[in-house]
Amino acid sequence: MSEQALNLQSLRDAWQSRWAAMAPRERRLLAAAAWLAGLTLVVMVGIRPAWRTLQQTPAQLREVDAQVDQMRRLADESAALRQRPPVPPAQAEAALKAATDRLGDGARLVLQPDRANLTLTDVSGDALASWLEEARVGARVRPLEAQLQQTRPGRYSGTLVLALASASANR
Repeated sequence: MSEQALNLQSLRDAWQSRWAAMAPRERRLLAAAAWLAGLTLVVMVGIRPAWRTLQQTPAQLREVDAQVDQMRRLADESAALRQRPPVPPAQAEAALKAATDRLGDGARLVLQPDRANLTLTDVSGDALASWLEEARVGARVRPLEAQLQQTRPGRYSGTLVLALASASANR
């Protein structure tokens, strides 16, 4: 036998002799304490985490359902935008210019045959969001690249590169 096995055997023998020397009342109390410790361990390790998960599940499901609903709305909106007829290049350019004029002096638009470059200097976030919405719906452009920095709270500077609808239809 190995040394560990001998040590285990000697511990077992010592425990059995001590157990035999205990009064029946002490044995019952020790057995009850062992059962109580085992039951506590089962509850803490097995039941409590599962119970916590069951309590959190309804809130998580509501959150996931809200996200799925939002994704469905965005998918429906995207499908509706795809089904619209393409905007003629002249009309798209006019819509982009009109939207850019509403941004004021902080925006400069450069049009190329297949894309548009918008340079922004200290433009408000709300104005930029409405410009993007107007450009997406009115001119049917899609962003290719955006490099924006927040200059101060709610104000942005940078550049946007957009694909014109006539160029994206060819892809």
